[in-house]
Amino acid sequence: MSLLDLKLLRDLRALKSQALAVALVMACGLAMMIMTRSLIASLENTRDTYYRENRFAEIFARLKRAPNSVAAQLAAIPGVAAVQTGIALQVTLDLPGVIEPATGLVQSLPEQGELVLNRLHLRSGRILLGRESMGEILAGEAFAEANNLHPGDRIAAVLYGRRQNFRVAGIVLSPEFVFEAPPGAALPNNKTYGVFWMPYKELATASNLDGAFNNISLRLAPGASEAEVIAAVDQVLRPYGGRGAYGRESHPSHTRVRDEIKILQGLSIGFPLVFLSVAAFMTNAVMSRQITLQREQIAILKAFGFSNWEIGGHYLKFSLVIVVGGTVLGTVGGVALGHRLVEMYHLFFRFPALEFHLATSVVVMAIIVSMVAAIIGVVGAVRAAVRLPPAEAMRPEPPSSYRPALVERLGLGRAFTATFRMALRNIERRPARSLLTMGALALATGILVVPNAFRDGIGHVLDYQWDMIQRQTVFVALIEPGPARALADFRALPGVVLAEPVRGAAVELRAGNHFRRLTITGLPARAELYRVIDASDRQLTLPAQGLVLSAKLAEVLGVKPGEAISVRVLEGKRPQFTVPIVALAEDFAGTAAYMEIGALNRLLGEGDRVSGAYMSVSAGEWVNFLEAVKASPRAVSVVVKNRIREGFRETTAQSIGLLQQIYLTFATVVAFGIVYNSARISLSERQRELATLRVIGFTRGEVGAVLVGELAVLTLLAMPCGLVIGAGFARLILASVNTEFVRLPLILTPANYAFAVLVVAVASLVSALLACRRLDQLDLVGVLKARD
Repeated sequence: MSLLDLKLLRDLRALKSQALAVALVMACGLAMMIMTRSLIASLENTRDTYYRENRFAEIFARLKRAPNSVAAQLAAIPGVAAVQTGIALQVTLDLPGVIEPATGLVQSLPEQGELVLNRLHLRSGRILLGRESMGEILAGEAFAEANNLHPGDRIAAVLYGRRQNFRVAGIVLSPEFVFEAPPGAALPNNKTYGVFWMPYKELATASNLDGAFNNISLRLAPGASEAEVIAAVDQVLRPYGGRGAYGRESHPSHTRVRDEIKILQGLSIGFPLVFLSVAAFMTNAVMSRQITLQREQIAILKAFGFSNWEIGGHYLKFSLVIVVGGTVLGTVGGVALGHRLVEMYHLFFRFPALEFHLATSVVVMAIIVSMVAAIIGVVGAVRAAVRLPPAEAMRPEPPSSYRPALVERLGLGRAFTATFRMALRNIERRPARSLLTMGALALATGILVVPNAFRDGIGHVLDYQWDMIQRQTVFVALIEPGPARALADFRALPGVVLAEPVRGAAVELRAGNHFRRLTITGLPARAELYRVIDASDRQLTLPAQGLVLSAKLAEVLGVKPGEAISVRVLEGKRPQFTVPIVALAEDFAGTAAYMEIGALNRLLGEGDRVSGAYMSVSAGEWVNFLEAVKASPRAVSVVVKNRIREGFRETTAQSIGLLQQIYLTFATVVAFGIVYNSARISLSERQRELATLRVIGFTRGEVGAVLVGELAVLTLLAMPCGLVIGAGFARLILASVNTEFVRLPLILTPANYAFAVLVVAVASLVSALLACRRLDQLDLVGVLKARD
């Protein structure tokens, strides 16, 4: 082992606590990076393998009804490699022991053979084959687990007004429903919504679709143009009530998986960037001070013939040791956290197998990134070391220009103790060092704001979306839009206090090259149960003409109030019209478009019709109400508000909440590391001064007050800046993880700021106490030896 390596070991032992603090900060950033990047690779590989092995389709379409012979026309379209036609129906389910009615999407299985596309993966039980499986059904795993269903259990379903009993033959997965959520809903509700499969003949008979289909899936030939095939499919299906074909990128389940990957991509950049920047800053502070304290040693090394490269390499090795420690800790932490997140993903992403795999490329990337961060932090200090001439290095640092502090020059000195005035003088005499310390403390404060902004954003969405906007107890949808008098039937149900009509219409909104397919919701001009709210929390009155878009939808389409937008209806008479955008609504789940219900009915040209109703139901009559809805042959879907809220808590809120807890833990560790490092550096810089005070008679408490007072002043000055920095961090990171389906608003509460301030204050106090303990270990004689 070389002499410089022996010196490196001695330096590491002397600075082990500071090196560990920097390594922990670096490990926090690397753990987030390794966890998120490996999760991205695991999700993408699992998704792509599942899609390929189970032949997930690439184009999808719904329609009213088409004869089976039309399948040959679809297969003849240039670029189409495979066609799967079938029936898909919404049904109401009655589960034993469950009061609330559930809703299901039932899809048909081919009469012969297995599915050509979107093949099922059997979890338990058996696959249905042919007509011998009459009276049996396959259930999706998410719904089965939520309701404790197993093969052999029985459930009842209302198919087009007729109640039928089915036996569960098997539990399955489908690539088409990796994420199961009701149509048009941004959030899952596995307790009351599921996907099922049954033989074609039985489903066709029950729905009067024998010899016909209303649902298709297509797979493209290599090199085929998706846009051209979609246009051709729309042309073929238009006479049969086609609702517009769409590609895989617009498929609801695929979109949710893609958005989760997008969230992880944002987190894999934002959090590690913050932590590694802090680690680079701390490395620079430690190494700058170490080189300053070792001026004489550097001079001696140069005098004995060590080159600038050797000396520079010696100090770079110090930072590389920190990198190795940080990488090992970060890798272990990232793998452990990755396994924890994968367990959580099983709650709402249904793959045959989803396992966390540590990507070797990610570890290599982490090493490179951490090395770059360390080198950036240390390069300036190393450059100063190698440029220092031996003769200059043998001299001690020039003394500071001592003069009274600003408060003393203003005549306010008598208001402070002598030790506090010493602290103020030291801050003023070393402005660069004081600003750097304040910067570190500000970062420590700022990073603590971000995780609680996530928590407060989740809380705000829960209150805003399901209390301020949605005030109903339940929403009931009809099989088909009915006349306005259906509202009277809703109001006659047991316990209904208030019922308001809803009219939904599937449309394509287009503005230039941007378009989205969704459902326009027709509501009373000023509804009480489902309110349209703007960004200022004011209820909007829906005008007699014009469209109100959610702010996110307007952003996606690139439009604003006052502009016109093209609307193409995808059902009924399929009219096309242009309407003005009159206002923007605020919401945080999915995208939406609203019109006054009378205006929407006029544009549809189908008379005064309703698709369902929002209802407020008396708690005392809740069970009777549900029994009445279950018995209604016209009700196809029942959505209970509290169930949707619970679904949000169990999926999106839980995933974001877990990430918030991880980041909060890391942020607290980083904050303590920054503050402790700053206190130790301050102590090492002022050893000579503090030892002098002890020698001339100051007590340990008085000497400690000088050190603590300086740290306290810098902390108090840094905190306001840190809160501003934290707000900026929170804004940027939230913007990187928000999607069309779920968005978190930036909510900065006094409690959030108070928490950040409290943690930094406690960290400062603990760090100051630890630094003061080291005052007893000062070698007063050695420190006070003259160096000149």
